[in-house]
Amino acid sequence: MAETPQTLTIGIARELAAHENRVAVVPVSLAAFAKAGVGAIVEQGAGIAAGYPDADYRAAKAEIVSDRKAVFAGADIVCQLHGLGANPTGARVDLDLVRKGQVLVGFHEALAEPKSAQELAAKGVTILSMELMPRITRAQSMDAISSMATVAGYKAVLLAAGKLPRMFPMLMTAAGTVAPARVFVVGAGVAGLQAIATARRLGAVVSAYDVRSAVKEQVESLGAKFVEMELDAGDAEDRGGYAREMGEDFYRRQREMMLKAVTTADVVITTAAIPGKKAPVLITEEMVQATPAGSVIVDLAAESGGNCALTKPDETIHVHNTTIIGAMNLASTVPYHASQMYSRNIQTFLLHLLKDGRLNFDSGDEIVAGTLVARDGQIVHPKVKEKLGHSTAILSGGGA
Repeated sequence: MAETPQTLTIGIARELAAHENRVAVVPVSLAAFAKAGVGAIVEQGAGIAAGYPDADYRAAKAEIVSDRKAVFAGADIVCQLHGLGANPTGARVDLDLVRKGQVLVGFHEALAEPKSAQELAAKGVTILSMELMPRITRAQSMDAISSMATVAGYKAVLLAAGKLPRMFPMLMTAAGTVAPARVFVVGAGVAGLQAIATARRLGAVVSAYDVRSAVKEQVESLGAKFVEMELDAGDAEDRGGYAREMGEDFYRRQREMMLKAVTTADVVITTAAIPGKKAPVLITEEMVQATPAGSVIVDLAAESGGNCALTKPDETIHVHNTTIIGAMNLASTVPYHASQMYSRNIQTFLLHLLKDGRLNFDSGDEIVAGTLVARDGQIVHPKVKEKLGHSTAILSGGGA
């Protein structure tokens, strides 16, 4: 089948965030873009840390350029993992490189860092924020948060296994029986479910808790025990399918009821995060003190403050005979497959927007309404506007 004549170009620049090994678009996605008339310009070495050399991009017919400036100069759409809001220091250089009418796609953390989005909007760019992708059936293949959470849940268990002074599986040996490790997962979203599955594969006895009783069947289908707590969670999800912040009284009672489950676990993995807000504290210092000696806590909410009161972001500490891992950006530690998954999310998303050789921003499309943060020099996303103290405005439709 002949390729559509090229009308747009995507740009793939090297990621600037510290310890970031992923790349936004991998070579295999470029074939799908080419068929849709979208070319590619790639900064030299952008994919090497993830396992994708320049030669692979050349084979996929991408233009390789020597510096970041050339990528921004030649691209209509710049695909990133960390936009300005997600990397306020490192990505600041991009403010001088973007141009009016350019489209930026990536994690922009627009709810957590609305002023960064405002700075970019003032440059006249269009911002599409991947972390705001609605949790609806049509958008599942575009859901980058879930993709990266899958990697994080898997890697969290491996980190715990590496620090735990026990083995995960039950073993029958000539020296006697080795009891299996006990793992407790707090939060049965994508990361939590992957953590459950990985811990079970390693032979651990796993239990899990989530405020949403509806996930009980999913937890049990993976071979874990669902911990029941008599708490009225009400509506624990917002309309976009993301966790809703609960009241402090709810979290206080939840902590009280969770104490028993935590103190019988060798490993605790916490995954509770609220988009744009500080993570709820679920594991108190008292609970840490009560865990068995040598226990490990992996806090996947470390980046937003942590679910454990003692967590230090991006640090591993030893407190009360317990190891607490403030895990951040775990997806970057598995860059080959994490990049592959993210690239497919970007590919599906942009091809969904592409109509007649242009990106179409239809305000009636829930996917567009959920992810479009800025356009034509203005912040247009209602929640981001609210964070900035502006009145809510209706998105404008049309193509660009």
